[in-house]
Amino acid sequence: MNRHADPRTTTDGRGAALELAGVTAFYGASQALHGVDLAIRPGETLALLGRNGTGKTTTIRTICRLLPHRDGEIRLDGRSLARLPAHRTARLGIGLVPEGRRCFADLSVAENLSAAARPGAWDFERVAALFPRLGERRGQRAGTLSGGEQQMVAIGRALMTNPRLLVLDEATEGLAPLARREIRRAVARLRDEGTLSILIVDSSLAELRRVADRAVVLERGRSVWSGPMDTLDERLSRRWLGV
Repeated sequence: MNRHADPRTTTDGRGAALELAGVTAFYGASQALHGVDLAIRPGETLALLGRNGTGKTTTIRTICRLLPHRDGEIRLDGRSLARLPAHRTARLGIGLVPEGRRCFADLSVAENLSAAARPGAWDFERVAALFPRLGERRGQRAGTLSGGEQQMVAIGRALMTNPRLLVLDEATEGLAPLARREIRRAVARLRDEGTLSILIVDSSLAELRRVADRAVVLERGRSVWSGPMDTLDERLSRRWLGV
């Protein structure tokens, strides 16, 4: 594997907000992760890349404790997550936006966001500043929103937990082009603010190049390449991503 940093540190030598070292995981008897290493520094955006079925969503599920890992280390701000259930991991500061739009359909936009709220800088008004459409529709039932608006609700709900790490799993998948652009602009704004660490999975390599600082590539459940996003050249993209 081509590494630009030890899994436990980052390229500038600072401690990582999130660290995975040698992580393995199984679905029953079937091994899904065979040794995943990655590190995200505070305020950094890391893209998790790989072809379909290489373990990206499984890695996210393992980080969020929705799937236990068998070997290796997972640490958030130096604290091991090994024995923690998902709800306690979320309280430590991981905000997950899972694949697919998941809202409480019968609740209003404001109710969806307040249901997850924890004390901190992110409140409804700040989310509405990031996604103005949500401010306009604060009293509207989430089930009547467009797919893009529902995804904005899902992202806003994760932000309302006031996380230190925001995890976005295919946040723009299946959305209309206008909604994709709005969400990608919001992610770029979050990245530029530099107050959140962000782990992002997306099918558009071109869009990831615009927002991600570094990337980790998975192949068959293993980390096979990591480095600054601008060093992921055409040759490496063809080799590991097929693009």
